[in-house]
Amino acid sequence: MDVVGTGAGGVEGERRHLLNVAYRLLGSLAEAEDAVQEAYARWYALPSVRREEIVSPGAWLTTVTGRVCLDVLGSARSRRERYVGAWLPDPLPDPGEWGGGHGGGRARGLGVAPAGGVGGAGSTVAAGTGTGTGTGAALPVDPADQIVLDESVTMAFLVVLETMTPAERVAFVLHDVFRYPFAEIAGVLGRTPGACKQLAASARRRVDGAPPARAAGGGQAEAVRRVKEAWETKDIAALVGLLDPEAVMTADGGGNRGAALRPVEGGARIAQYMVAMADRAPGLVLLERSVNGMPGLVAHRAGTVLTVASFEVTAGRVSRIWVVRNPDKLGSWGRGAPPFAEGS
Repeated sequence: MDVVGTGAGGVEGERRHLLNVAYRLLGSLAEAEDAVQEAYARWYALPSVRREEIVSPGAWLTTVTGRVCLDVLGSARSRRERYVGAWLPDPLPDPGEWGGGHGGGRARGLGVAPAGGVGGAGSTVAAGTGTGTGTGAALPVDPADQIVLDESVTMAFLVVLETMTPAERVAFVLHDVFRYPFAEIAGVLGRTPGACKQLAASARRRVDGAPPARAAGGGQAEAVRRVKEAWETKDIAALVGLLDPEAVMTADGGGNRGAALRPVEGGARIAQYMVAMADRAPGLVLLERSVNGMPGLVAHRAGTVLTVASFEVTAGRVSRIWVVRNPDKLGSWGRGAPPFAEGS
């Protein structure tokens, strides 16, 4: 990793990268922001002499962010058990089509660290122990705009990450997504490089055991478009034809909005459920929009986003639907949104 200056401008320049790491580790934009802010709080709590001794502040911040995320993941299971219904990762809009003016448009870089990792040669990488409040400047744009929309943030991929243990997820994301070497990941997990390699391999098996790869973007866009049209006309037969017979729909309302508390299984049952929802939601308008970098649907009424849906398409038919209705997870869809146009 390139050496970053210890001045405010140098370390603050790492914020976007850290947010990308934390979102992939946690699946929650709010928790990712908190983890990054905690890392900066520990950095600014260090004595100035100590900060000057650290050769690579960016490496130090990445290590601390990784450790904070590991702690959050460790407590997530008990919190998820208290969550009402299914828990899904936060859906993200594409800033290029969803109010991109406040975020400068869609990010183009991959946002990953070069090999050299969490602590480059000669750097001092150790978590800070201070708990003072950070003095770094707040993000000037919507944090969702800072997330690079690549294949590592698709809803299908994030859902697979949720099946991993905390240590597996950290090892896998840092190595396979951000290309950090296991020698550096060992400093985050407090394990040997060999153990970290085994954790990543175990996580990789979970990914390999996931359902077949989704359709290419064009194929998924067409399938989503046809689902939208069938839903708007309440055509159950058409929906059944578009859905895989073994399709599963998972909804996240968080107890704040109505949603199925358990996954709806089977194409026919999902089609009936979708039409019943349409009957109970007069005035709801569907838009085709990118969700976590893939074609999806956004439902709004009078300009307020109520639902964001992600899809996985296998062999031309929809096999998985993830529906987020919890308003706490839709904040990024209400900031800087473009004018709503029916059919757009």
